[in-house]
Amino acid sequence: MAKAKYKITQEHEKCIGCMACVSVCPENWAMKDDGKAHPKKTEIDEKEYKKNQEAAEVCPVSIIHIKKL
Repeated sequence: MAKAKYKITQEHEKCIGCMACVSVCPENWAMKDDGKAHPKKTEIDEKEYKKNQEAAEVCPVSIIHIKKL
């Protein structure tokens, strides 16, 4: 059975640049020159899910969404 895949979407224009997601999941989240956080990749596997889900949960403006593909 293949590993489950997930898709990360971010309402980028609503990002406030607080770095909460970056502090929880620096493996996949980084700040860019625009002062906003960006995912390094938007498709993740099962082992990457937990940390990215934590990043979504700590986002104070709730703009990170993860859906199973």
